[in-house]
Amino acid sequence: MNTPGSLHTPAFAHYSVKWSPFHTGRLALASSANYGLVGNGRLHLVSLVPPTLQLDKAYDTQDGLYDLAWSEIHENQLVTASGDGSIKLWDIMLNDLPIRAWHEHSREVFSVDWSNLDKEFFISSSWDGTAKLWTPHRPHSVQTLQAHSACVYQALFSPHHPSTIATCSSDGTMRIFDLRAPSFPAAPVPGGAPGPAQPPAQAALTVPASTTEILTLDWNKYRPYNIVTAGVDKTIKVWDCRMVKLGGTPEVGGICEKEFRGHEYAVRKIQWCPHRPDLIASASYDMTCRVWSTTSNPPAPSLVHIHGAHTEFVIGCAWSLFDEGLLASCSWDCKVNVYRVPINPLL
Repeated sequence: MNTPGSLHTPAFAHYSVKWSPFHTGRLALASSANYGLVGNGRLHLVSLVPPTLQLDKAYDTQDGLYDLAWSEIHENQLVTASGDGSIKLWDIMLNDLPIRAWHEHSREVFSVDWSNLDKEFFISSSWDGTAKLWTPHRPHSVQTLQAHSACVYQALFSPHHPSTIATCSSDGTMRIFDLRAPSFPAAPVPGGAPGPAQPPAQAALTVPASTTEILTLDWNKYRPYNIVTAGVDKTIKVWDCRMVKLGGTPEVGGICEKEFRGHEYAVRKIQWCPHRPDLIASASYDMTCRVWSTTSNPPAPSLVHIHGAHTEFVIGCAWSLFDEGLLASCSWDCKVNVYRVPINPLL
């Protein structure tokens, strides 16, 4: 499939696209009316039937949706992050309503991520400065981290260490936390409501990655201490965080191994390839989705591919988990595109 498969969902701008970890051609989209500024949200379920995409089902929500994560233990379930501070668990075999909802965040929930190692847990991050650990079976969060003093745009589990997460924030830092540290249990108050905000959590490592907002990060799937960040400064940075000692004294540092420049506006989403340790996909407000190689040496270009078919901000991108080189991107143009990236064999 060399030409993009595309699906248009009128009136709903896309914020996130994710491939199912169980089904080769199944995707989900988190979307919002009016670009997420005001109005409803919609969860779209999409199937790839080469060379086209087809809409299977949609669920409406009262507020815009900013992110989603497929369950790692149940093939038909996923969670969504909402602008009203709520998190909802959906079963796509049922119609209309979520099967569970949580509302502890005091501001917009901007990311959710399901652990692919300790598969009972997922994590959320919010504009309220916190990241929260959840399990579908409990009515309240398991742990709360006051991760940053400002908006936490993303929180991601390490694919190598089940108790480790990384966060990025509008304060310009990327932080790594060890969830085993005994400092942030959820604190319910009488009546079952969540307790007051916790004191700032102690990060195992803080990386001052930018002088502007960091909007996105991702862990390398093959190299446990490589993390990539990007954001408002338009620059993609690959970090070596090997100095971190989990459970030890908090550190400040991190070594920037590579920088990639080329996007004309902020980079909104970044993702390492699940099949290769050297490929990164990025989505930007410059209306492009790009693919970069970390192993290219001059004069070989580090920029591998540019997908320029979108006509509005590109907000999300996701590599297929089953089909190497297949990439999906979603945009405020209300379209999701799926296309194959021409990549050379890893040398």
